[in-house]
Amino acid sequence: METEQALDADDPLAVETVLVPVDGSDSSVRAVDYAAAVADRYDATVHAVYVLGEEMVRAIETDSIDETEAANKAQSFIRDVADQVAEYDVSMTNSTAYGFSTTSKMTHPGSVVLDTADDVDADFIVVPREPLSGEPGEILSKAAEYVLLYASQPVLSV
Repeated sequence: METEQALDADDPLAVETVLVPVDGSDSSVRAVDYAAAVADRYDATVHAVYVLGEEMVRAIETDSIDETEAANKAQSFIRDVADQVAEYDVSMTNSTAYGFSTTSKMTHPGSVVLDTADDVDADFIVVPREPLSGEPGEILSKAAEYVLLYASQPVLSV
């Protein structure tokens, strides 16, 4: 019992789940490395959530793109993320979420990240934060400031 207390005193931050939102961008690939390193340090797991942007959501809703095709694209990227996390010998779970809604103004990338953090009981969030390059898929850089302002967990913005 004394050993547990001593460990807690030495490391005041207890992390079991690190959330990393991804969108297929280079900045989200970099965030995965940081998330895996944090998880490795704290013997935690990583949860990667693939956040679908406005363009993709609208395309799905208007049948411009097949939902299965969008899911396959997301899962392909998630497989790459899983390989990246495995290099740190860290386990990973994943999910996919719409980062935009045509029916709810409350659904945006930042709120989706925080809702996912609550759903998976994340103790730490690593969010990509790069200047927008104009690529339509890079939606998470828009969400970083929101997550930094409203997250109840520690946040690393990379």
